[in-house]
Parts: sequence; structure tokens; C-alpha cells
Amino acid sequence: MRRPTLAVCFSALLFAAAPNPLEAQKKQPASPAASAASPAAKLEGLDDLALQAMKEWKVPGVALAVVQDGKVIYAKGYGYRDLENKLPVTTATLFPIGSITKSFTALTFGILKNEGKVDWDKPVRTYLPEFQMYDPVSSEQATPRDLFSHRTGLPRHDLVWYSSDFSREDLVGRLRYLKPNKGFRSAYQYNNLTVMTMGYLEGKLSGLGWEGSIREKIFAPLGMSHSDLSVTDNEKTDDHALPYELKKEVVTKVPFHSIDAIGPAGSINSSVDDMSHYLIFQLGDGKYDGKPIVAESDLREMHSPQTAIPDPPPAFSMSGLGHFSYGLAWVVTAYRGHNLGVVVLTNLPHGQTPEVLAYNVYDRLLGLEPLPWFDRFKDLEAKGKKQEEEAKKNKPTDRKTGTPPSHSLADYAGEFENPGYGMVKVRLKGDALELSLNKLGPFPLEHYHYDIFQVPEDSDSVAAGEKFQFEMNKKGDIDTIAATLEPALGEDIVFTRAPEKISTDVLQKLAGDYLLADQTVTFAVTGGVLHLTVPGQPVYELIPGKELSFDVKGLPGFGVDFPMDASGKVSEAVFHQPNGVFHAKRK
Repeated sequence: MRRPTLAVCFSALLFAAAPNPLEAQKKQPASPAASAASPAAKLEGLDDLALQAMKEWKVPGVALAVVQDGKVIYAKGYGYRDLENKLPVTTATLFPIGSITKSFTALTFGILKNEGKVDWDKPVRTYLPEFQMYDPVSSEQATPRDLFSHRTGLPRHDLVWYSSDFSREDLVGRLRYLKPNKGFRSAYQYNNLTVMTMGYLEGKLSGLGWEGSIREKIFAPLGMSHSDLSVTDNEKTDDHALPYELKKEVVTKVPFHSIDAIGPAGSINSSVDDMSHYLIFQLGDGKYDGKPIVAESDLREMHSPQTAIPDPPPAFSMSGLGHFSYGLAWVVTAYRGHNLGVVVLTNLPHGQTPEVLAYNVYDRLLGLEPLPWFDRFKDLEAKGKKQEEEAKKNKPTDRKTGTPPSHSLADYAGEFENPGYGMVKVRLKGDALELSLNKLGPFPLEHYHYDIFQVPEDSDSVAAGEKFQFEMNKKGDIDTIAATLEPALGEDIVFTRAPEKISTDVLQKLAGDYLLADQTVTFAVTGGVLHLTVPGQPVYELIPGKELSFDVKGLPGFGVDFPMDASGKVSEAVFHQPNGVFHAKRK
């Protein structure tokens, strides 16, 4: 499936009192005339560039604010927050700030550290005993620093949260089932779930929940009175931007997607008015309006490189940009030897409008010879489109014709579970199958070859082109479905057919004593589940399958069938084991 993204439409880099020492030798001195010009004079013509970028990338609305020396020197809205009704963007218009939310979560942690409640470098389990990852080393040793700087070895696994309505607590519990693809602390891999986990922890420690912690410890002292923390709250406001995306080169309004559970990684909505307060604070010494918020040393720690980003995307690899690394919920880099800050918000995450505007502001304020960022990004986009078209044109096909499914379509239908990802439901609709992943879907499935089905490539969905492979067990029943839901993992995510739902009344009809060879075995119903007792052995739980067929939990290859006659009577149990089939008569 196409990787879901948080609404990352906010671009922010940081000022510092001194330039990055690694880049200092590359700094270009400002001309005396440029240095003498007022900020307003330096930013003349910025409006034209904003409109040009919006037209090029078809962005309906943009808001921009620039701060310098602790003051807002420029703030403006462009275009529309609501394209259909021609409602303009203002500096008070609320936009999703996406992953910049992570920096608020890291700041909250820093504040809790100053309160003596946490430490960057103690294991997460010190504060959250139930914390567990797939890798036992990570479970025992992972620290808040590791989770905030994306170095746990876990790839994104974003569909776990994007496809579901799992609670925050549930998502934390599912981490133990999500496989890593890198060694612990061996590489940078961006991950929303780990930062969400830190927000969940903060909410428990503060007693306020993550949302309450943000409101009390950041929004209130920084005067961010109009910012909120959820789609529900955002839609209630009078001045919020509607979300759009580009579909086949047409700007299309899309519905809001609630991401409350993953909130600490990306659910804040704010305006450039409010975000300018935040940026002024981030460029300061840990105080706001003279009042301490967090220790300056912890603020600097958040801005300091923690993990190298060895292969940034092409948009971040152009000349003029410094080496990219990751701090504590901040991307850290330098611009032409300087560290600076601008806030840009948009309501269509397409193209490079935020970067073009931010970099142009930097050039102007620093009095540097402007770099042709607009043309650079246009060229980069053109190359990307050309490569994409060539890839589609030259896409090899491995489709095997004349290879029908092994079963009737009805046999593929059912519910399939994965302890990390949740539930896949396959349903027969008419003469075709359709599939849902948790609350995403349903998506139509077309037969590809053998027991592989595909969501049509030309369908308008996040699952377009995704292939799902069905497999059968030794009985010949379809019992698993697999798909590449996390490409970085290098293997499919496998879902196993969920147990059939059998009523307690039916299970009671199977309960009783049966004579197996010369010993009595007993079937009993406890808590709505059928159990098997064999003398001298532990009690076994039976997992229901099709037509009163059960698997023995924890014993692969062992199962029990209960043949039922025409009158609905069960007179024997048939045991299937690796060493044979055995009949037990009902006593």
C-alpha cells in the first residue's frame, strides 16, 4: 500500500547564536548594502514568489511567518483555506503541523526531566514496565533518547495506526509483534509509533494525558491559545484549512483522517500566529517572556545531532544545505553555514513550496546571493516524473496467465488476524472478492495468478496495486493471507484465519467424555472456549475452524473433528495427529 503520511506541511529550521562550525568556512559574507537594509526591504518580492510556487504546485493555501531577534517580522496568509467557498488563509488559520508535533512531545519530556520524573538515558521500562519490542535487547535497553531519535531498528509500520482505531495503549502493546529490520542503535529509521509511545508515557507520568500535558506545559505558557490537538477539535473552529491532495493533476478536497491515537507523533493543529510563539521560544534560551519553560541545556540537547541521516532524499541533498542528522524530534542541518528558522504551513502536501519560501527568506535575511531554489525544485520534480513514467513503461510483468485460483472464491472469504496489524476481512461480493484492513477499505480484489489477488492498479485508493497472497494448510483450507505492508521489512506481513465463531450452545453439544483406545478423554466448555483433557497431560485449548473442526492450540499438526449426523448428534471425536488418525467414541 502507499505509505500513509502525517500532514507534514510545516517547514522549520533553527537559528543559532553561531553558525554550524562544520559549515562556517563555506559562509558567504553579506554585502554592506544588504546588511544595512531593513527586514521589510529584504523581504520585498516574497509575495510574488509565494504566489508563483503556489501556482506551480497547485497549492490552494499557504501561511508564512518569519521571526528575528525574538520578534515576528513578517506574517501573511496566501490563497484559500477553503477553495470551493473562496475563504482566505489568514495568519490565524489552523493547519495540521504534522510531524513537528514530535518536537512538542520531546519538549514535554524535557520539562518532565526538569521536574525530576524522567531521564533521556534510562531504559523506557524504568517508567513504563509493560514496554516491550520484538527484539529483547531493545525491550530491555531502549531509552527515551533512542525512541525520540529513531534508532530502535524498527521500520515505520505506519499501517498499524493509519488503518485502525486502536487506542494509544493498544498500539504500545502491539510494538512487541512488529519486526525490526535493522539492529538496535545501528541506523536512523523514522518511526511514528516510538514517539507516540513517549507521549503515552508522558501522559501517564503527568496524570494529565498527553493532550493535557501539551496544553498545560506548552500551549498555556507560550500563549498558543488557538492551537488544538485533534481533528475533532480542529473542525469545530471557525478558521481552519481544509485538506486537499493532487489526484491526476486535479486539486481535490479529501476528508480529514483522525490520527488521535498516534497524536504525540503528529496531531497538533496550529496557525503561523501561534507557531511564531513556538519558534521564538525554540530560538531562545528555554524561557518565554522571561518565564522558564525548560532548562536551556535540555533545549540545546533536543537540537543536537543524535543520529546520522546518511541518505537524505534528493530534495535535501542539494548544494547549500548542510549534512542532515536527527536530534530529539528535530531534523538538524545548516543552511549555507547558518542555522535559521521560518514557519510555513500549507493545505496540500505536494511540491516544495515550504522549502522554496523558507530558503528564499534565509537568503534575503542573510544578505546572500540568492540560490535558484524554485528552478532547482522544478527540475527535480520533472526528473522524478520522467523516472516514474519510464518505470511504469518498463515495468516487468511476472503475471502467469492461465493459472486459476485453487479454490472457489467463497473459500477465500473470512477474517484473518495479525497480532501487530490487526484484522483483514475478505468478503465475497457478487462474483468477486473485496478486502478491508481494519477500518480501511473495502478494496476490490481481482485475480492475478494462482492464489494471488490484487487491488486494481488504476483504483483510487491507498491500496492500488497491492498484491495479497493466500495460502492453504495441510487440510487444504485457505488459512493465511500475506502482503507487503511494510516494504522496508523485506518480508510479507502474514495474517492467519481467525477462529470460527461457535456459540456456547453448540460447543456444549460437543462436551463430555469420549473413549480413546483404553482411556477416557474429556471435552469441556470454559469461558465460551472448548478445552480437551487427556489423562497425565495439560489441559489443551481448542481453536475452532470450519464445520466443527478444531486445532489444538500450541500443537501444530494436531486437531479434532466432531462429525455430526443428520439429526445434529455427535457420537465421536476424530483426532488428527502427525502419526495418524484416531477415533474416540462418545461414552
